[in-house]
Amino acid sequence: MTMILITSQRFEEHVTPPGHPERIERAHVFDAVAARWTVRGGQTMLPRPARRDELERVHDSRHIDRIEATSGKAVMLDPDTFTSPESHEIALLAAGAAIVATEHALDHREPALALVRPPGHHAERQRAMGFCLFNNVAVAAAAALARGLQRIAVVDIDVHHGNGTQEIFYEDRRVLYLSTHQFPFYPGTGSAGEIGARDGLGFTVNVPMEAGCADADYDLVCRSVIVPVLDQFAPELLIVSAGYDAHERDPLASMRVTTAGYTAMVRLLCSVAGTKNAALAVVTEGGYDLQALAACLEATCAALDEPPQSLSRPSRDSAPRGERALAEVRAAQSRFWRAI
Repeated sequence: MTMILITSQRFEEHVTPPGHPERIERAHVFDAVAARWTVRGGQTMLPRPARRDELERVHDSRHIDRIEATSGKAVMLDPDTFTSPESHEIALLAAGAAIVATEHALDHREPALALVRPPGHHAERQRAMGFCLFNNVAVAAAAALARGLQRIAVVDIDVHHGNGTQEIFYEDRRVLYLSTHQFPFYPGTGSAGEIGARDGLGFTVNVPMEAGCADADYDLVCRSVIVPVLDQFAPELLIVSAGYDAHERDPLASMRVTTAGYTAMVRLLCSVAGTKNAALAVVTEGGYDLQALAACLEATCAALDEPPQSLSRPSRDSAPRGERALAEVRAAQSRFWRAI
């Protein structure tokens, strides 16, 4: 099994104001990672823009129109979220890259990694926010639903809660949303008690984690919540919202995850996908320290390119913050997921 990498040098054309964390240098990291991947003999693929009908599966038409109206302009959508003249076109390309990644994973049974910006998981049905214009992962999941899939899991490992992804699928049992995130923190959502509604009750699984969580804390909650829930759900497609901003070097959060910790998380998810014979697609979200971003992406490439492995041994380090997070999740979710 070999991984394919989907990206484009055009992602640098989305320009944010000076000093903004989601800066064009992140695209330069993507380009360098892709170049090294190619030198090692890895396959790459260019993305295509998402079509309007693909966006309309998850976004309100008025929201799509608002983003389209920014074409050729530099616009402040909210205090964190900006466009430049090319941003609309590049946001379409980011959403399209996520679709291409999931389609390739499903059609070829090979892992796919989409290196994209702007990120997407904060974009809600009717608004852009948190650096995000369109919800890339949600658009890709909806495309997979349209081709007939019934069990899609989205695992969000960004340090911020993916409020947009949660909102879009909150009442849909076909899309299981699981998130590990610093809490309380931006955007303010993601408590353990947010568990979905109506037909989707129980299919939102939030793991709110205190500031200062380290590798052992993440290892504990991944093994004790994420893995057993995925095992019970048995997804046909696993999409990872891969934010690397829980890294100890990242300037926007207060977590202490190392590159090795992120590598362990990705390998766990690869193992679950292999065990369940699920197609696997990884799409980038945040990660704002360039050195940490590059290191984590290199490690992700290596993990995705390996044959599926059995689960490695759990960390033996103390994980008091992880234990507290686990207790909250069990109180909210044990009636839905028997193994946690």
